[in-house]
Amino acid sequence: MKKILIVALAATLPLMAHAQQEEEETENGVVSVGDKTGFTISSKKGDFVLKPYLLVQGTATYNYYDDEGLDKAYNQDNVANSGFAMPYAVLGFTGKAFDKITYNLTVNAAASGGNLLQQAWFDVKLKEQFAIKVGKFKTPFTHAYLTTLGATLMPQLPTSLTASTIMPHSLNAVTPTIGTGFDLGVEIHGLLGKKFGYEVGIFNGTGASVNTATKTLSDDWHIPALLYAGRFTYMPKGVMPSTQGDPNRLNLDRMLIGLSVSENVESESESTNDFRAGIEFAWLKNRWYFGAEAYYMNVNFTKRQKISEDFNYWGAYAQAGYFVTKHLQLAARYDFLDRNGSGKDGMLNMPAVGLNYFFPNTNLKLQGMYQYTGRTGHKTQLDRDNDDLGLATHTVKVMLQYTF
Repeated sequence: MKKILIVALAATLPLMAHAQQEEEETENGVVSVGDKTGFTISSKKGDFVLKPYLLVQGTATYNYYDDEGLDKAYNQDNVANSGFAMPYAVLGFTGKAFDKITYNLTVNAAASGGNLLQQAWFDVKLKEQFAIKVGKFKTPFTHAYLTTLGATLMPQLPTSLTASTIMPHSLNAVTPTIGTGFDLGVEIHGLLGKKFGYEVGIFNGTGASVNTATKTLSDDWHIPALLYAGRFTYMPKGVMPSTQGDPNRLNLDRMLIGLSVSENVESESESTNDFRAGIEFAWLKNRWYFGAEAYYMNVNFTKRQKISEDFNYWGAYAQAGYFVTKHLQLAARYDFLDRNGSGKDGMLNMPAVGLNYFFPNTNLKLQGMYQYTGRTGHKTQLDRDNDDLGLATHTVKVMLQYTF
């Protein structure tokens, strides 16, 4: 059934379009051409526009881990992965040419390897209903990832999207995450009637850290071993901005409902086919922001691995933010993850609270959050201890961000 779905998705690729916002609202990288902040350089005719930008984030983090997995004989501490960090030091430019092509190139100086090139793409807009995007950009999956960098409600993405999954220990060379993030590929996209959007794309499926062509043909399905992804959105009140709270949009009423599906064919080093599906909801209503998502992943080994068992995972979160003043936003989130798969009892639940302060007239944003990782429903204490290995029980994070 999944093979039929992916083949059909590939066959309909030339007919579909991607649900981005109007250019000034939906470009979900760092900044859009139509952004009113900063400055732009344009030709006399106006057929060429260049907008440089900068985004710098500095964090202070405290992580406390439970005793399980720690070997006191080696003086392993409950407090680890704490201190100061710089997740993003982004320098880039975006622009428009001939009123048809938009482009973006972003380098993250705080990263290394393939992640140094955060994104690089050009988008040819033949008409509002049909455009083609090529390069390295966000895959069409999950509202959390598709939100503009630096415009999220919390300084840390939901753990249910970013945490590696757990399988029986003999199979732990395969540990995919539910979120897919940035990748290299091509996407057809468009906006219909200012309310309906489509995104259909084919990507390498190797993630943001690989900028080279490394894939082959599928042994089982005999199609290119790539990531096939599609997303459909409905925006009944008009195009939804890619933000989870903006002090300049406190009189806006926009809503988004989305469905997405993808298949990463022979994605892992141990050769698995990873199927993902998700549903998302977002609503900006004056000073309020509401967001909720649920997603599912099936990990299926190829025939040559001689592992007949499938592994199924799901996660979900709900979050809300409210501007108590024009510059101060309070935030709360509840995050769930079935990290050990549906074959075992037990869930992770991760409540979090936070606040955001937008310094007036400076482009400075201060974010703070606290998250607790809880465990419930496990059959044995060993299952309970294994389920949150590598995840902090208590996390406190403060982030200061500057954009230009």
